[in-house]
Amino acid sequence: MSEPRPTTDSETNPLLKAWATPFATPPFDEIKPEHFLPAFEQAFADHSAEIAAITNDPAAPDFANTITALERSGKLLNKVASVFYDLVSAHSNPAILDIDKEVSLRMARHWNPIMMNAVLFGRIAQLHENRANLGLNPEQLRLLERTYTRFHRAGAGLSDEAKTRMAEINEKLAQLATGFSHHLLGDEQDWFMELGEADRQGLPESFIAAAKAAAEDRGMAGKAIVTLSRSSAEPFLKSSARRDLREKVYKAFTARGDNGNANDNNTTIGEILKLREESAKLLGYPTFAAYRLEDSMAKTPDAVRGLLERVWKPARARALADRDEMQALITQEGGNFKLAPWDWRFYAEKLRLQRANFDDAAIKPYLTLDHMIAAAFDCATRLFGITFAERKDVPVWHPDVRVWEVKGPDGEHKALFYGDYYARPSKRSGAWMTSLRDQQKLDGDIAPLIINVCNFAKGTGSEPSLLSPDDARTLFHEFGHALHGMLSNVTYPSLSGTSVFTDFVELPSQLYEHWQERPEVLQQFARHYQTGEPLPDDLLRRFLAARKFNQGFATVEFVSSALVDLEFHSQPASAAQDVRAFEKRELEKIGMPEEISMRHRPTQFGHIFSGDHYAAGYYSYMWSEVMDADAFGAFEEAGNIFDPAVAKRLHDDIYSSGGSVDPEAAYEAFRGRPPEPDALLRRRGLLDDKAA
Repeated sequence: MSEPRPTTDSETNPLLKAWATPFATPPFDEIKPEHFLPAFEQAFADHSAEIAAITNDPAAPDFANTITALERSGKLLNKVASVFYDLVSAHSNPAILDIDKEVSLRMARHWNPIMMNAVLFGRIAQLHENRANLGLNPEQLRLLERTYTRFHRAGAGLSDEAKTRMAEINEKLAQLATGFSHHLLGDEQDWFMELGEADRQGLPESFIAAAKAAAEDRGMAGKAIVTLSRSSAEPFLKSSARRDLREKVYKAFTARGDNGNANDNNTTIGEILKLREESAKLLGYPTFAAYRLEDSMAKTPDAVRGLLERVWKPARARALADRDEMQALITQEGGNFKLAPWDWRFYAEKLRLQRANFDDAAIKPYLTLDHMIAAAFDCATRLFGITFAERKDVPVWHPDVRVWEVKGPDGEHKALFYGDYYARPSKRSGAWMTSLRDQQKLDGDIAPLIINVCNFAKGTGSEPSLLSPDDARTLFHEFGHALHGMLSNVTYPSLSGTSVFTDFVELPSQLYEHWQERPEVLQQFARHYQTGEPLPDDLLRRFLAARKFNQGFATVEFVSSALVDLEFHSQPASAAQDVRAFEKRELEKIGMPEEISMRHRPTQFGHIFSGDHYAAGYYSYMWSEVMDADAFGAFEEAGNIFDPAVAKRLHDDIYSSGGSVDPEAAYEAFRGRPPEPDALLRRRGLLDDKAA
């Protein structure tokens, strides 16, 4: 098949034209893969010219001609890249993935000379040194500090020789990260397990409906399959009475990227770690973890290790106690086998049923996707006064994507919110928030275009999509991130929305989860999908009582991943070249229960290897959880989870301020004091453990 001919005419390439769509949104119905490379070419050229003009400006540097000019640069590049990366993650195809390989390298080659431009950095450094005398407002001062830090940490102050090497490292890391994510997607797309009638023992109807929808997505209408999407594999492990099939699914799920095939990620990880270590040393840091954490709330690897170890001990003790109870349950049932990792979720459900008289299958019929979306919207309306109205006239990248217009308390247009909720083969696994356009006020009031992507199982026919409690929590989590983007109220794009430290960015999302599991919310929105009946009080009580069940497992699964991430980036890269041996050694060191595996084994740990956003930073979820557990206490102390005064502080100090305020100062402005660490252990039900 011949290659598609690149479209070069800016009159015909939709990425290069002004968008005559509602709210100037991307015309996804017109955009084709062959439009991207020419659009990137133009965007790179435009941005390079803008940077050259700032660098070569004969006027003495001032805030307007240097920092503000940098903020205004790269508009076309942001526009093209945001559309492209949305498709790479949420609706890719072979053509898009091929372009991604080229674009990731070109992107590194474009940014390296900008971020290491000595003359440009000289202008920024001069302003930074004289910052107290520039008459800047607090947001401008914060922007200057963040711009200086960003360039300094990218290597702008290095020798020419070191800069050349740093540029090479950045290019190679970009290629390796892209390869890692493509390999992971490849393993997830290649594997499925068909469920015959005899293979369905224990599986609820809602799971069978989702398994049929997954088969239909792969062109296997009439069949039912389990896939390696977390939303398929984990419910199967929880419900299937077929131990042999649980073992098969578990092993496939935990072996993604580790199969010795073309998608194997072991070598990729070794190369990434070597290059990260070298880059950190070029910048004067002993390890990549030391480099990464200096620009975070935690500041040091020791601070991170301290938090994780404090949580690890009581979590492990709780998990081991639960393990012993499950083993006793197996013996009672006449089972002559030792509890294995593929048994944990199945027997945990039985134990929960025994202890709390509750299992997920009982509540799922009440948690329809549409009702949980409505609940998330209603909480935002009650907290922040914003409203949501669905729009059918905004182009989308897949027919399943829905769009809502978000309006402020006075009826003013605030944002568009895109929801892409269902799993499909063209989408990478997991759940995330991103944007097609960020809020800013530098040149007019620019309203954001915010996206939530999830991987929920789709219903079939008259059956709606039913969520597990974990799914419902995920929906609220990602919507918390979305609110951070939609409520942003800053002037400069670099400080917009979620442009904050990684260990602060999870606060708005994890805090929002608290509303999902409140009786006031569930009583209104949890309704049976067939009868419309509200969630019975007795079932609600049992659900709330069961929430803290299996928290030992969940915490061990997470903390082990965070500790291994920290060790990957704290120890010499040479220690981790045999990735499996390193993983085994580190897990033995912390006493990892053999019946539990890391939430993300290294070869599928996209958070830290499909790019470096969470590298040495996976702990961030737990660092933020200390704050979110403490922050929700402000509403509980007020006696009203929608208290207007607390909600106003939450809006002003956390959700709307973006990166314009130091995170510690932002949190203390909201709460009136630093966070109380025990709130996390209390929330997870681990504080009363003797090991705590």
